[in-house]
Amino acid sequence: MRILSFIFASMLCIVTSIFAQEQCLLIDDFEGPLSGGAEGTVDFGAGNGSSVEVSASAEIKNTASQSLKVNFDAVAGGYIFVARGFGLDAKNADWLVKPEDIDWSKYVAFAFYMYGSESAAPIALDIKDSGGEIWRYMFEDSFQGWQKISCPLSEFSARRDWQPETADVNDVMDYPIKSYQFEPRPEAKSTIYFDTVTLE
Repeated sequence: MRILSFIFASMLCIVTSIFAQEQCLLIDDFEGPLSGGAEGTVDFGAGNGSSVEVSASAEIKNTASQSLKVNFDAVAGGYIFVARGFGLDAKNADWLVKPEDIDWSKYVAFAFYMYGSESAAPIALDIKDSGGEIWRYMFEDSFQGWQKISCPLSEFSARRDWQPETADVNDVMDYPIKSYQFEPRPEAKSTIYFDTVTLE
């Protein structure tokens, strides 16, 4: 089933690429078990009063059999993160493709589908480069239903509010990128869904 899901999403990516005249690589589709914890498949958490619940949704999905459902309450002064990739606390949160196997020179953006609820919630997409430095792109839940969101790598900015102590903070996006995370920002409360993460 996972192989069929991958093939279907890859075909969608190829068809989209033909019309957009650009390359596309499926890196994540949220198929299979979605769980947290040290042995989990999603690295997620919240603090300082904010809360988040992560699960799979078979009812609302963009491709294949399910999507990633994120139910959150982001309060002032709090934080939330929902991450997938490599080098995370959740050992099984890997993408479909290893970062070192990707020719990053071919791609100019992260893209994904989100099912919005018009909550007006500001949401950050953070990516972590090979030096551990975190880069941010902001967007908003300003629509209803599924919508593709494309985030040009050239429009990400290095985070100034916080970086990991071990990060090589050099203001250079060092490849390969190792992980990404969605972070609903305060103040907002809603349920949103993510699916079909690609490089394009």
